[in-house]
Amino acid sequence: MIKVDHKIHILGICGTFMGGIALLAKEAGIDVSGSDVNVYPPMSTLLEKEGVNIQQGFLPEYLSDFDDNPQTGQVIVGNVMTRGMEIVEHMLNKNLSYTSGPQWLYESILKDRWVLAVSGTHGKTTTASMLAWILEYAGMKPGFLIGGVPENFGVSARLGDSPFFVVEADEYDTAFFDKRSKFVHYHPRTLVINNLEYDHADIFPDLNTIKTQFHHLIRIVPSEGLVITNGEESNVQDVIDRGCWTPIETFSSDQNSSEKTGWEAKYIKADGSEFEVLLDGENQGTVKWTLLGKHNVSNALAAIAASRHAGVPAEHAINALTEFKGIKRRMELRGEVNNIRVYDDFAHHPTAIETTLNGLRANVGDSKIIAILEPRSNTMRLGTHKASLANSLQVADQVILFQPEGLDWDMGDVLSALGDKASLYNNIDALVSAVTQDVNRGDHLLVMSNGGFGGIHEKLLTALEQV
Repeated sequence: MIKVDHKIHILGICGTFMGGIALLAKEAGIDVSGSDVNVYPPMSTLLEKEGVNIQQGFLPEYLSDFDDNPQTGQVIVGNVMTRGMEIVEHMLNKNLSYTSGPQWLYESILKDRWVLAVSGTHGKTTTASMLAWILEYAGMKPGFLIGGVPENFGVSARLGDSPFFVVEADEYDTAFFDKRSKFVHYHPRTLVINNLEYDHADIFPDLNTIKTQFHHLIRIVPSEGLVITNGEESNVQDVIDRGCWTPIETFSSDQNSSEKTGWEAKYIKADGSEFEVLLDGENQGTVKWTLLGKHNVSNALAAIAASRHAGVPAEHAINALTEFKGIKRRMELRGEVNNIRVYDDFAHHPTAIETTLNGLRANVGDSKIIAILEPRSNTMRLGTHKASLANSLQVADQVILFQPEGLDWDMGDVLSALGDKASLYNNIDALVSAVTQDVNRGDHLLVMSNGGFGGIHEKLLTALEQV
């Protein structure tokens, strides 16, 4: 661990990853401050609760302590920072000590630990949360850094008290001075690759470029480690085929699969709330929990496999998952008014949107589902997935689209493809008013965005109270 008398200032502190860095440093006794813009819960409130000083905006004077004595500490630079920003130019001109979040994490926390990394386009946060909880349930007191807040822990990161550390391994780039994917810094011994699709169109020109980054990750997993892959994903297999020097275990949640090797699920309930876990055709036990959908069954299999590599028998892992409470902003029930339920979900990629809706549909049957979508991610804003967006929303009975300012494309085509079931708004208050006038007892409102969405969840619940 780095010296506890050091200070760090984190640029972009309220992102889920950098906020986790702040929590780890604070727990280690380091003086932590940070700055950011567009701050919103849950990370902002979590940091404030832990006593981390957050300053609004990116002003050079926030680094004044470092100016007077550059040896005082270090600036941790988030990947939202770019050349030309005043605080970045100030940092460089003053020759302050700086590094990236992933590099700081490796050098200060991960270097001498057994790292269990969870990667993939979808399911990283959920799988990493499951894995950390399984290890905790087994008494192994793991450290973790997760891009969300697992309800079983109430925090997104902690140091832990054992060699084991679970990290959500993101393929996004590291910093303006390091364009490698974050995950190559983590040096995992246990690696999960959930799935692989085209995403992050703002930094990756095509899917093949992303595959190359994933293969860089595979290259650094030791031969005594383990790579756990989704057996249903041809893109993941393409990466493995480029070369892998580590044992591999596969998992599949496809109930129609004829495979009898690796980890499989045998569904007891179609919505995924109860299923048997098989390993090489042998029953390991039954998961009964509150989570829904095929995607969460896959996440569970991956977590069980990874925990087994760390020494947890499958039976114990299955027992742990029966007490798994989920993650904030992952099909999180934000409230219920007059038998109308309002959910919050982070889904922002067509595949995630579709699987989330399918899971809810399998659970609620013929009840009305109203999907409310804000296309906020960088990839969505660029319009990369606009052609497949309408199809991903078909399971919903009604679709409410929100066109935020700065969107690089017109959502009219999506609206047209969905027909009479869809409507489009550019004002949140008008959207809330329209929804609450057309909602009935027993309906399910599923809000999907990877941002704060203007506090729409509370606005909906408040409006429903007044209906």
